[in-house]
Amino acid sequence: MRTSELAAAVDDWSISGGPFDPVLLNAHDEAEAFPAEACAALDQWGLPSYYVPISFGGRLARLDEMHALLRTVASRDLTVAVAHGKTFLGAASVWVSGDSDTAVRLARHIMAGEAVAWGLTEPGGGSDLLAGSLTATRQGSGWRLSGRKWPVNNASRGRFVTVLARTDPKGGPRGFSVFLVDKSATAPGAVRPLPKMPTHGIRGADISGVEFRDADVPGHALVGAVGGGLELVLKALQLTRIACVALSLGAGDHALGLARGFLLERRLHGRALAELPHARVTAGQAVARLLLAEVVSYTAARAVHEIPEELSVVSAVTKAFAPTLVQGQLRLVAELLGARSFLTEVEGYGGFAKVERDHQIVSIFDGSTWVNRSALASSLPLLRPGRRLVSTARRPVSEWLSDEADLAPLDPLRLGVMARDDSILSSLGDLVARLAADPSGGADRLAAELLDAYNELTERITRLRPTAGPPDTHTMRLAERYEWCFAGAAAIALWIANPQYHDRGMWREGTWLRGCLALVLNGLGLRTPEANRVFDELCDHLLSDEGAYISLLHRSTVVPV
Repeated sequence: MRTSELAAAVDDWSISGGPFDPVLLNAHDEAEAFPAEACAALDQWGLPSYYVPISFGGRLARLDEMHALLRTVASRDLTVAVAHGKTFLGAASVWVSGDSDTAVRLARHIMAGEAVAWGLTEPGGGSDLLAGSLTATRQGSGWRLSGRKWPVNNASRGRFVTVLARTDPKGGPRGFSVFLVDKSATAPGAVRPLPKMPTHGIRGADISGVEFRDADVPGHALVGAVGGGLELVLKALQLTRIACVALSLGAGDHALGLARGFLLERRLHGRALAELPHARVTAGQAVARLLLAEVVSYTAARAVHEIPEELSVVSAVTKAFAPTLVQGQLRLVAELLGARSFLTEVEGYGGFAKVERDHQIVSIFDGSTWVNRSALASSLPLLRPGRRLVSTARRPVSEWLSDEADLAPLDPLRLGVMARDDSILSSLGDLVARLAADPSGGADRLAAELLDAYNELTERITRLRPTAGPPDTHTMRLAERYEWCFAGAAAIALWIANPQYHDRGMWREGTWLRGCLALVLNGLGLRTPEANRVFDELCDHLLSDEGAYISLLHRSTVVPV
C-alpha cells in the first residue's frame, strides 16, 4: 500500500505556506472557500487514479487501500477529503454498470484531475429516489434533460455529473435511468449551477446544485440500460457508503491525536490529567470506539472483494454504525478537552471544533443513519440469522480478514440489490468456539456473552415477517442490535485471522479485542464489570510511544497536530 507515502506527502504539505497548511485551510473554512490548493496537490500526487478500477486503467485494485488513502487525507482535513473523494462517489454508478466504453472514457478524465459529482437528490425529495422529477426524454439519437438536482457536492466545480433521471413519466422502480453528463459539452445556458449552500460544517466544500434547462446530451450519455437507473444507484451506494466511512476514521484519528496531546500535558488539581481515573476511562472508551469503527470498516472494505453478493447488508450496517460510533468518540474527546473543544484560538486545539462540526455531515452522506438502518431493518426477515448457510464466500471470514491475505479481484458485476445471507455474523458461533481455545486475557468470556445476546436476537428476528412500507420502531431497534452484534463478530474474526500480531502492542493479551467487545456488550445494554479496566489499559496504550497513531493494521499515516 502507498498509504505511508501519501502520509509523508501530506506532512510535507502541512508546513507553513504549503497546500495543507492548517492556517490556510482554516482561512478557507472561515471564508467558505474551496480548498483548491490541497485538492490540486492530491491530483498531482495521483490520488484520482485510486478512484478508478484497474480494469479501466486506474489503480483501484483493493478498496481497503483506497479507504486507507482517503482516511489519511481526512485525518488532516475532513473538508479536503470530502471535496476530493466525491469523485469516487460520482463515478461509482459507471463502474458498476458494466458499460465499459463509458467507464474507459470517464476513467481518462478522472485520472487527468476532472471532478465528478453525483446528482441524486432534489429539492423536497430527500432520500426518496423514486420521488425524483428531473426528466430525460428521447430527442433524436440523444436525450433532453430538464430539472434540478440539489444539494450536490461538487455540483458547480465538477465537469461531470452522474444524474438519476425519470425516463418513464409513471416513474416506479423501472422508471429511472442514469446519465453521465459532461457539462462542458452542453449548449450555453442549458446547464446552470445553483448557488452554493451555506453549511455549518465542511464550509469550504462545493455544496450546491445544478439545473438542466432542456439540456441535450448524446446517446452515449446513458449509463447502462434504460430503466435500470435505480438498480445501478443501489449497487453503487454499496461501494460509496463503505468509502464514506473512511472520512469518519480520519476524523477520529484527528480527534484522538488532540486528546493524547492534552492528556500528556494537562494538569488538574495538582495531578496530571492522565492520572485521573475518569479521564483515563473516558480516553480508553474513545480509543475503543475508533478501533471498533475501524474493524467494521476494514471488514466491509474487504467484503467488497470476497462477498459482494452480501454487500447490501454489510454496507448498510457499516454506514449506519461507524459514523455514529465516531460521533460518540468525538463527544468523549470534547469532554476531555473541556473549553478547548470549542475555543478556536487555543494553540494546538483550535481545530477540534472544526473536525467535530465537519464530521456531522458524514452520517448524512449517501443515506443517513436512519436510511441505512431502515434498509437493514427491511432485510432482517429475509436474512434468517443463526442458521447454517451455504455461504457465497470463497472462504471463511477468518481467512480473508488476514492482513496477509490476497483478495479476490474487484468485480462490481457481482453486486446484488438484496442480500439473503450474512456470512460474517452467521459465523459468530464458530468464531466464539475458536476464541475459547485461546482465551486472550478473558476475551472468550465477553465473546460468550455476545453469542448469548445474538442467539436471543435471532429468536426475535425469526418472528418478523416482511412488510410493505417503512419498518416499525421495534424492527428498527432490532436492526440497531444487529449492528452491534455484527461489529462484535467482525472484531473476533479479525483477531483470529491475524495471529502474527498477537504479541504486539494493543494485540497483546487481547487488549483491543476486549475493549471492543466490552463496548459492544455495553451497546447491547449488558453490564461488563471489567470494562473500566480494559478502557484503562487502552488509555495506557494511547499515552505510550505507540499511541501517537491508533490503528490495528495500518502502521503509517498522518499524525494530526
